[in-house]
Amino acid sequence: MHDRQKIVTVDAELPETEIIRRAGKIILNSGVVIFPAQCLYGVAADALNETAVQKVFHLKKRDLNNPLLVLIHDQSQLKELVQEIPSSAEILMDTFWPGNLTIVFKAKKSIPGLLTAGTSKIGIRIPAHPVARAVVEYVRIPVTGTSANLSGERSCSRTDQMHPSIIANADLVLDAGRLKGGTGSTIVDVTRHSEINIIREGAIPEILINKALNR
Repeated sequence: MHDRQKIVTVDAELPETEIIRRAGKIILNSGVVIFPAQCLYGVAADALNETAVQKVFHLKKRDLNNPLLVLIHDQSQLKELVQEIPSSAEILMDTFWPGNLTIVFKAKKSIPGLLTAGTSKIGIRIPAHPVARAVVEYVRIPVTGTSANLSGERSCSRTDQMHPSIIANADLVLDAGRLKGGTGSTIVDVTRHSEINIIREGAIPEILINKALNR
């Protein structure tokens, strides 16, 4: 397929059902879709399908020692992905999900090591962008949510910023126009019960994380 035929304009607020269905079917068939994930464009593939996850690493030229975060459609999916849900995670999920907070849990032993990069941890969030939400709700499986850029290069808030090889190696690109950009999601590790660890301060400031936990 010619690269331009891969790029489909989608309504950022009310994504068209047929476009979401097309994207969802690609993901369910081990394919890779570029989609808007709130601040930046991301790469969606079946997170529990090793073939699909390998495609994501190849597309991004990503180090296999660098784990991928996962997007889910609701909290009920956590039981198939994580060993436990600490009380701190419950508070953070109730406060910031759907939204730009990735929470790192202890991964179930059944989770592919390629996805976790052998860390035994898994980063998860529920996306807030209407297109991302529609995609994960259609497929109803965990999907990857890593940014749509070559590893080490700047993340993209527009599809025309993407490296040509990103588009070449994707099966479909959902173009919802310019996103607000920024640093992506804030990442918080809750695997130590006694304290949380903010791995990366992104769209949600540390002060708001601490405020939620100290209410």
